[in-house]
Amino acid sequence: MTASNTLDHEDILRIRLSVLKREHRDLDDAIHALQDRPAAEQFTLRRLKKQKLGLKDQIAQIEDEIFPDIIA
Repeated sequence: MTASNTLDHEDILRIRLSVLKREHRDLDDAIHALQDRPAAEQFTLRRLKKQKLGLKDQIAQIEDEIFPDIIA
């Protein structure tokens, strides 16, 4: 945090990135648990995988904003 006890834009992005990565890992664990079941529900698996891809896109977008590719 900065001296005035407020978060700047990059701090907020880093926190959001951390939350998204944790959600992504949780979804990954849930997908693996469902796939290990003999009667895995395909609709649920498909929905979870789609959510996971959406999180991956959000993670990439935030990472690009925090760590821009600078071509020298």
